[in-house]
Amino acid sequence: MSDAAGLLVRRDDLHATRWSDDHAVASAALPDGGVRLRVTSFALTSNNVTYAAFGESMRYWDFFPADEPGWGRVPVWGFADVLESRCAGVERGERLYGYWPMASHALLQPVDVGVSGFVDGAPHRHELHPLYNRYRRCRTDPGYEARHEAEQALLQPLFATAFLIDDVLAEQGFFGAESVLLSSASSKTAYATAYCIGQREQRPRLVGLTSAGNLGFAQSLGCYDEVIVYDEVAAQPLRPAVYVDFAGSAPLRASVHHHWADALGYSCAVGGTHWEELGGAGGLPGPRPQLFFAPAQMKKRQADWGSAGLQQRIAQRWLAFVQRVTDPAAPWLLPVHRQGRDAVRAAWLELLEGRSDPRQGLMLGL
Repeated sequence: MSDAAGLLVRRDDLHATRWSDDHAVASAALPDGGVRLRVTSFALTSNNVTYAAFGESMRYWDFFPADEPGWGRVPVWGFADVLESRCAGVERGERLYGYWPMASHALLQPVDVGVSGFVDGAPHRHELHPLYNRYRRCRTDPGYEARHEAEQALLQPLFATAFLIDDVLAEQGFFGAESVLLSSASSKTAYATAYCIGQREQRPRLVGLTSAGNLGFAQSLGCYDEVIVYDEVAAQPLRPAVYVDFAGSAPLRASVHHHWADALGYSCAVGGTHWEELGGAGGLPGPRPQLFFAPAQMKKRQADWGSAGLQQRIAQRWLAFVQRVTDPAAPWLLPVHRQGRDAVRAAWLELLEGRSDPRQGLMLGL
């Protein structure tokens, strides 16, 4: 088998994996306008499990289609170097940040090439959200620092989601809630959301919901006013609340809705860290759960503030967040680098089975 490979995942059984031989991607003749890249490092977090869990409904499988029916390529965020280019304005040796297959190589068809980067103009991506189709040049990105590549790949994509969740809640006056309930409180997107909300002078209490095994870590972050384990949900006081669901667990969602019922002002589904417990949300007391799709709110704010205004707001909050996350005295995140097929497959299974250390951030390469 060629050393060019990608991890394929069964769409209907996320534990089932196998390796593709990506020889054609790595060495076949490059078409006019095309670019061949070596994916050097990528982050793997529960965010990627969400991509797979919602791959059908949210079309995440469509970004990097697999040739074999029933199999898919899970998208990841990370860095790649240009190996070969037949596209004017894109040079061999350039380093790019963006959305890649979980693989060693990738082919792109750049359009709208500019100083900051370009968009992949591959026909199959035309109907997919443009947020995921843009690639940034590291050499011209004002926020790029080589020493913080891991933090960028691990946290920046989900931080934008966290920023927008906070924005939606604040815009609606937190729906009159006294508490914001955040499931999967040890997950990076959840604690990034808690951080963003926590920067506001006027805000509800932040209550993290987590497993017993992750209770200590979630409490140690200091971004929640209170952290409780899932079994304690039904014992909580009935004050007006909103529920931000990063777990995706149908039993947990039912428990929250049955306990708070009409005291729940808003309920949104963001992630699927508890992917094996995904299920329908119909027939529950209280507000009907709504799927939160970050690109939709981003589009709204781009219209309100302009693209530059939105990016400036996110960047200001992001820089402060990274400073807190990397505080040497009490870091929230410790990047861990692993290389090779065995490491990539093992990391994927660790995340699926909830065995990963929440304080670690996995940076992988093939």
